[in-house]
Amino acid sequence: MEAELSALEERIRQAVELCQRLRAENTDLRQRLARLESDNRRLTDKVNGARERLEGLLRQIPE
Repeated sequence: MEAELSALEERIRQAVELCQRLRAENTDLRQRLARLESDNRRLTDKVNGARERLEGLLRQIPE
């Protein structure tokens, strides 16, 4: 009985450790996702700005 309890205790300890690692990884991934989404918005804005400038220049060229 003591061996079974020790084995169960070890499995619970491992499960708790895994849960903690997964929570930390999840937090890191959420932060990374937020940074990447921010970068994506910034780059989209830059592309849109470049497109608007290019369209403006093209409108100035006589046909």
